[in-house]
Amino acid sequence: GVRVIDIDGEVTAFSERVLMDAFAEASGAGVRAVILNFEGLQYMNSGGIGLLVTVLIRANRAGQQLLAYGLNEHYRQILSLTRLDEAIGVHADEESAVAAAS
Repeated sequence: GVRVIDIDGEVTAFSERVLMDAFAEASGAGVRAVILNFEGLQYMNSGGIGLLVTVLIRANRAGQQLLAYGLNEHYRQILSLTRLDEAIGVHADEESAVAAAS
């Protein structure tokens, strides 16, 4: 019921196809939560934030939770400033994200 997508490298507008394909594969039947693992994130810009909004909309339409972990302080602040942290459950590690999805 829970799937994890590992983010590696950059999340920008150029990442759209890869991220949307990964989300489509992860969010199949019976999945109640998708967790984004940002431990491998090197860079994310406004285009990447826009992609997170798109993923969030798709998760909401599918009736799924969207959670995240592994964000450094800089990106945690960006999610806070954009208020995305109110819609995407941000957690310290995979264990707490999986527990929150249960």
